[in-house]
Amino acid sequence: MRLPPLIPGRLVKRYKRFLADVALEDGTVVTAHCPNSGSMKGCAVPGSRVYLSRSANAGRKFPFTWELVEADGFWAGINTALPNRLTREAIEDGTVAEVQGYGSIRPEVPYGEHSRIDLLLEGVKGRCFVEVKNVTLVEDGRALFPDAVTTRGQKHLRELMRVVAEGDRGVIFFTVQRGDGHSVSPADAIDPEYGRLLRLALDNGVEALAYRALVTPEEIRLTERLPVIV
Repeated sequence: MRLPPLIPGRLVKRYKRFLADVALEDGTVVTAHCPNSGSMKGCAVPGSRVYLSRSANAGRKFPFTWELVEADGFWAGINTALPNRLTREAIEDGTVAEVQGYGSIRPEVPYGEHSRIDLLLEGVKGRCFVEVKNVTLVEDGRALFPDAVTTRGQKHLRELMRVVAEGDRGVIFFTVQRGDGHSVSPADAIDPEYGRLLRLALDNGVEALAYRALVTPEEIRLTERLPVIV
């Protein structure tokens, strides 16, 4: 995925979850939309180098959107609107070999109890429900999810177990948007219930896939599979 031209700056602070003040290179401080509802642990350190996009919509209250941050020497993609697109692109171009052979991919399809699956693959092989998670927290080379307690994520694991029990294929897909993660594990210290449910889901036929992205100010794309260690 090619990114639009981005504007460099330094993070002043992130606040109210969806706002961030950023100092641009000319000294101007702007307020940007932060498209990430998590804690962004390790990715919201004041003074960090960041990149912003700017909307052409003159009516937007906050025309800037925070896209990238430098964390531990690696660019990390913090925009949670992108992982579904990145994952779909990687499936369609053959990078994700584990879910090939389906005739169609549809996003945001209703299923379960008032849920929407991120990607539904359908074809002669049947149906494959793919739930995508954005991962930006890395500690000692391990990419960890989630970075905050996620009752929504817990619900998604229960939904995937349900579709597998009904005869379909269910996949939890971890999109690691930074280059220093070498494996993926549940963040048990942050959300032990998510870790418990992930292990239960894997024991009940849900598949876990993780892919690391190459993240640069020009492009983000999935490049290689990572082991999921539970």
